[in-house]
Amino acid sequence: MHQREVARFTVLVLALAVVAPVACAGRTALLAGAFLVEFLTQGRPAVLSALTDPPTRRPLAPLETGADLWVHAGLDAGRPLVLAHGFAPEGKDDPRVRDAAALLARAGFDVAVPTIPGLTRGRLGPEDVEPVIGALAARDGRTVLVGVSVGAGPALLAAADPRVGERVSAVLSLGGYASAVEVLRFWLTGAFAYEGVRGRVDHDPELVRMFLRANADRLDGASRAALEATDRTATGRLLDAPPPDLQRYLDALSPIRVAPGIGAHLILVHGRADRAVPYTESLRLAASRPGRTTLVLVGLVEHVEGASGRGWSEVRDLFALWRVMYALLRA
Repeated sequence: MHQREVARFTVLVLALAVVAPVACAGRTALLAGAFLVEFLTQGRPAVLSALTDPPTRRPLAPLETGADLWVHAGLDAGRPLVLAHGFAPEGKDDPRVRDAAALLARAGFDVAVPTIPGLTRGRLGPEDVEPVIGALAARDGRTVLVGVSVGAGPALLAAADPRVGERVSAVLSLGGYASAVEVLRFWLTGAFAYEGVRGRVDHDPELVRMFLRANADRLDGASRAALEATDRTATGRLLDAPPPDLQRYLDALSPIRVAPGIGAHLILVHGRADRAVPYTESLRLAASRPGRTTLVLVGLVEHVEGASGRGWSEVRDLFALWRVMYALLRA
């Protein structure tokens, strides 16, 4: 090869070295934006779906019946992700869960979705962390972990578990909770508070009845009677000083207990108008481990879906959510 050809070849290599990362970053930015538009508008317009091929769905080996794997259809290998769903009577087969997994796969992830049994019947227990741990153990390489709503509890507890903690590259909690005591107080009384932030939401009394039906065996007679009375003051006193068995149960389900032990980057996204889990829970969790934690409070998201009746005027919120998705795709 002549000296001039060597020089041209060197220039070409240098140009590729500069352009390739920019092109890759541009593609990632586009996918992040397209995902966000489709997610916030519930698929109207289906921007990401128009740009990408549908993923394939198959059982996640070796879990087989307990989890699905949604495989990215692009030329590049999908990045490993585990999705911990929220309350979903059909678990991994719930239409909302399937839609979320498919959209994440279109964005560039290979998405493992385990069924969390307690969240199919409204009685989350410490044992419900195990399906998330199993899904993480089944993935190759470091994995993004996404916990949705109450599913953020098992996700965060799994991220702190020494069996799989080193496998987790980043954890996204979307509308999640920190303290099982405080989120239960909110569901049963409507009250929420953290530091100088406090408020109250009127909930359907059926929430209390549902909780009692699903968790009757976890409550002693006095606790059950206090909750059945639907007296907010009495319920508040019960949660201020729960019986020992109830206290241990709630402590075991509280991510705030293990948050400082999570080695991965923690991203907390919460809607300010969330009526299912108050945003004070993300404030509480962020304060428990300020290092390597990103807190994003927005108005464009209510609980785990785009807020209705809002235009696209909240540019700051939109950009913040885009940065979250871009960071996950680059994790």
